[in-house]
Amino acid sequence: MSVMSPRSPAKTPPAPPLLPALPRAGRRYLRLGTEDRDVLWLYLLTRAALWSIAYGARWLFPADAGTHDPGPVLAPFERWDWGHFLNVARDGYFPDGRGPWDAEWDNREAFFPGFPLVLRAVHTVVPHWTAAGLLISFVAGGIAVLALARIARLYLPDEGAGQRTVQLLLISPCAVFLAAGYSESLFLALALAAWLAAHRRNWPVAATLAALATTVRISGLFLAAALALHFVLTARTRAHWRPLPWLALPALPAALYAWYLHAYTGDWMAWKHAQERGWYRHFHAPWETWNTTWDSAFDQVLATGYAYMLQAELLAMAVGLALAVLLVRRRRWPEALYVGLSLWALGTSYWYQSIPRATLLWWPLWITLAAWTLRSPRFRTAYYCLATPMSTLFALTFLTGRWTG
Repeated sequence: MSVMSPRSPAKTPPAPPLLPALPRAGRRYLRLGTEDRDVLWLYLLTRAALWSIAYGARWLFPADAGTHDPGPVLAPFERWDWGHFLNVARDGYFPDGRGPWDAEWDNREAFFPGFPLVLRAVHTVVPHWTAAGLLISFVAGGIAVLALARIARLYLPDEGAGQRTVQLLLISPCAVFLAAGYSESLFLALALAAWLAAHRRNWPVAATLAALATTVRISGLFLAAALALHFVLTARTRAHWRPLPWLALPALPAALYAWYLHAYTGDWMAWKHAQERGWYRHFHAPWETWNTTWDSAFDQVLATGYAYMLQAELLAMAVGLALAVLLVRRRRWPEALYVGLSLWALGTSYWYQSIPRATLLWWPLWITLAAWTLRSPRFRTAYYCLATPMSTLFALTFLTGRWTG
């Protein structure tokens, strides 16, 4: 059986009826089996490992080497994008009439409102903002790994395929971002649940979840495109085509956000322009972006910390391109479209940014790696020996405030 090919119909249970059986089917899919519980146990263990690294980082790598106070216990997670999410959740996008017309503006409108809205809601119950953000990622991450395990079982016949796929995700180099108060866990929870619903031909639920994912990250639009292609490729009868209008739903949150920003700034492209001002995401040809990133990473034009992270960006892009080629060869067109759109969006800026983090959202990558590790013990050993220390290194890099140099 080829990698990333779904099981034959004879080996999988038939899809539930479209509408009449949804309540009972929903209850069945919410039940946790033995493998689901094993997945959650693995998830808890890896969370404990990351929190122990965060604890050690406070004591061993303080900003002031001579300090006797390690600082607040949650301080290691208050890094980089967390500040933008916090500002939006606490103060809104344009507090006190401030905005992109101010010289010291932080370009917070570059971040979609889904995560800040959830953060603000959870904060009404959990008064500490950072704790509220970590709780969101913790709960969403648990949902995401359960959905990922179930998706993996659709593609791989191997025993333990779901647990192995989740394991590879949770020890991946950038797994620390699934534990931090960032949007990756929340997006994955919604996107993977949407993909699972699409495989069960429950298109209203899939479209609704994809729309919610779009409120969290622009990648929700890439997911929506993949879902639409999956719909077209799998629709066989007139009844199958009836849910087609639902596929327009994921575009609504992005349109509403653009309208909201326009109302305050007069700019329909305010989100894109914030990305350009704050993160140099001006359009460049893909080969120009690669050359700029390569030169900055290896020509000693930047400090070593920045150069190292740009080297990681190059490696992540290479992995993404290889994955896209493999998906095309396997004729996994929807997944190839999803990964391809992500690579295009991330690979056409001034230089590469956030591609290692984006690998967390490429679930076909973790399913493919799971297939290889299940069928090749040597590959499994090699992957674990390389990925585990890299994951620890990246976690320390983030938790000590050195992620961007």
